[in-house]
Amino acid sequence: MAMTSEWFRRARRRLCAALASVALLASPVVACTSHDSGKITIGVKFDQPGLSVKRPDGTLGGFDVDVARYVAARLGYPADRITWIEAPSGQREMLLRNGQVDFLVATYSITDSRRQKVDFAGPYLLTGQSLLVRADNTEITGTASLQHHKKLCSVSGSTPAQRIKDRYPGVQLQRYDTYSACVEALRNGAIDAVTTDDVILAGYAAQSPGAFKLVGERFSQERYGIGVRKGNDGLRQRINDALEEMERDGSWRAAFVENFGAAGFSVPEPPPVGR
Repeated sequence: MAMTSEWFRRARRRLCAALASVALLASPVVACTSHDSGKITIGVKFDQPGLSVKRPDGTLGGFDVDVARYVAARLGYPADRITWIEAPSGQREMLLRNGQVDFLVATYSITDSRRQKVDFAGPYLLTGQSLLVRADNTEITGTASLQHHKKLCSVSGSTPAQRIKDRYPGVQLQRYDTYSACVEALRNGAIDAVTTDDVILAGYAAQSPGAFKLVGERFSQERYGIGVRKGNDGLRQRINDALEEMERDGSWRAAFVENFGAAGFSVPEPPPVGR
C-alpha cells in the first residue's frame, strides 16, 4: 500500500504524543513543533519596550527576552539555537496548543481561566495596573484624579480598559489599538494619561527619559508566568528550576535594572516560584 503524506502526518502526531510522555527521559525539551527539532521556539511580544521589543535591526530586547534567553540556556539551548515567534495576546493559547512554540514569555498573566487551557511556570514578575502621565503633569496623582473628566487611554479589548470602565465612570476613556499609539497621544497632549501594567508603562518611560512619569499606586495585581502546553509538567518544572537559578545568581536583578533603570523604576523582589 502506498504511504501517503496524510499517513506520515498521522504517524508524526502519534510519535509526538508518545515522546511528550517521556520528555524527561529523552531530552531537556521535546519540541514536536513545525520548526527544526535542534532548536527551541519561544513566543514573545514584539512591541513592548522594556519587556520585549523587536528593534529596527531585527534583534529582540527587553526583560521578557532576557528571561527567555536565560531559561533556554539552562535547558541546553544557547542564543543561536532559539527561534523567536511573535505572540500577540489573543494568540498565546493557540500557539501553545498547536505546538507552534515550546514556551511563551509574553507578559502572560496567570489566571484561573487560562490555567484551564495551558500550564504556567513561575511567576517570574509581579506587576499591576498603574498610570503614565507627562513629566510636567501635576494634576493627576492617582486614580481619584481621573474622575474629573480626564482623558485616559488604554488598548481596545484589554483588561486595563475594562477595569477603568467598570470602576471609574467619570473618566473619558479612549481606546486605541496599541499602547504605542496611546503614548504618542499622551506626548502630543491628546490625552491626559495612559494605563496598563506598570512595567509596560515603565518601558515606555525608559524609552523617552524625562518625558513621562508613573504616578499613584498599583490598582491591580498581575503575576506574569511562562506559558507551556497543558500537561507538560517536565518542561514546566525545568523552567521553574531555571527561574530560581536566575534569581539566586543575580541575573534576574541585573536584567531588571538594565531594562527599567532609566525609568527610575524601583527594583522589586523576584516572586517565589510556584510549584
